[in-house]
Amino acid sequence: MVHQRVVIKNPTGLHLRPAGILCKEAIQHKALITFKVRESTANAKSVLSVLGACVKCGDEIELICEGEDEQEALDAMVGAIESGLGE
Repeated sequence: MVHQRVVIKNPTGLHLRPAGILCKEAIQHKALITFKVRESTANAKSVLSVLGACVKCGDEIELICEGEDEQEALDAMVGAIESGLGE
């Protein structure tokens, strides 16, 4: 298991478009990818789960990857978030 904290920079948080981009990135990996924000945990491969977490601009999330390609998955997810998820 690997994990890393990252701050959401998108001005409107993880609304539908960036949540979809995040999920598309997560689905490309075999590892289980979740994230924690405040008291909730979300499945990064589910758009509904990501939207349900209500992640706002400036929120710090902790990405957690478990599985055979966990480090590659974590690096890709952090890179996608830091690049702004298409915004």
